[in-house]
Amino acid sequence: MIKRALQAKRQIRFHVDQQLLMVCLGLLSIGYVMVASSSLHLGVKMADDFMHYPLHQLIHIVMGLMVAVVIAAVPLSVWEKSGAWLFIGGLVLLVVVLIPGIGIKVNGSMRWLSLAGLRIQVSEAVKFVSVIYMAGYVVRHREDVTQSAYGLLRPLLLFSIACGLLLKEPDFGSAVVILTIAMGIMYLGGARLQQFLILLALVALLAGLLVWISPYRLARVTAFINPWADARNTGFQLVQALISFGRGEVFGVGLGNGIQKLFYLPEAHTDFLFSVLGEELGLAGVLSVIALFTLLLRRAFLIAAKAERAGQPFAAFVAYGLGIWFGFQAFVNMGVNMGMLPTKGLTLPLMSYGGGSMIVMCAAMAVLFRVNSEVTERLKNAPKGKTEWASAS
Repeated sequence: MIKRALQAKRQIRFHVDQQLLMVCLGLLSIGYVMVASSSLHLGVKMADDFMHYPLHQLIHIVMGLMVAVVIAAVPLSVWEKSGAWLFIGGLVLLVVVLIPGIGIKVNGSMRWLSLAGLRIQVSEAVKFVSVIYMAGYVVRHREDVTQSAYGLLRPLLLFSIACGLLLKEPDFGSAVVILTIAMGIMYLGGARLQQFLILLALVALLAGLLVWISPYRLARVTAFINPWADARNTGFQLVQALISFGRGEVFGVGLGNGIQKLFYLPEAHTDFLFSVLGEELGLAGVLSVIALFTLLLRRAFLIAAKAERAGQPFAAFVAYGLGIWFGFQAFVNMGVNMGMLPTKGLTLPLMSYGGGSMIVMCAAMAVLFRVNSEVTERLKNAPKGKTEWASAS
């Protein structure tokens, strides 16, 4: 009886990836400090309370961590079995958010639902379930993905529906992210390079066409090419962001001393938080954040590789998908802030202000921690001499 109890206790032991934990805590901490710095004046204007946004963001982080603890306790087998239903649920939410009176409209976009006073951006939840669904799809249809074009096109039909609904909000940036997740997982799942490149070219052509036929998207691209040509209108946001980085130089003007956030730089505490960081912490702060996201991506891919060696393909593709999501979204956000990419409404993962976004991203990281724990436990209990699996480090 005692031996059985000890075995059960050993089975439920949770293995924490210490490097990944430190990276996540680093991003959360730096993000919180920068949100506080960029929003004190805004809190006075909007709520007559300079601590309004910092206090709310602290609540968001605490809620995100609480949800993460619960999500980390869910076995991967549960996610694998429910992947298709979760994706369908995501599509339903994308329809619901477009219903007048239910969806919340902000800055001309219908992207949010209100749940118990918390504003949830539906697209963030859809990104999460897209990873789960695609990981399960590649495992179930590995042969089709590696040998036929139909195996690649079939899931993209569902994703095209999701992208169509996202474009109705409109949310072009999130549509690009979920397509990148889907195509990245399929490529890592063994899709033929020639077929993958053709599919990638078609997606790029379609994206270009959507930009061409939409006046406001075309204006964003035009402003990206030469923001100074219309610095007071279409190029205003990018010009202010570039001024922020220019003022920051090597070590910044000092935490709290930035001036671009003072109603010059729009969305300074959300989409353009990285610009505030560049102004106040300079090149040193920028490189530190880039290093943290690079480490996050590295750990995700090392965990995925370890899962493959352990014979757990679903866990591997989930880890790959989460790495692609966080890495690509961070790259786009930072690229937009630095004028390397056209403006997109994407937040900086684990850093930008937002309740729904913070909770979903903490939940996503919890799944990655779960992948590492289950794979580590399996490798630990593997019979000696019957495996050559090695731990990723």
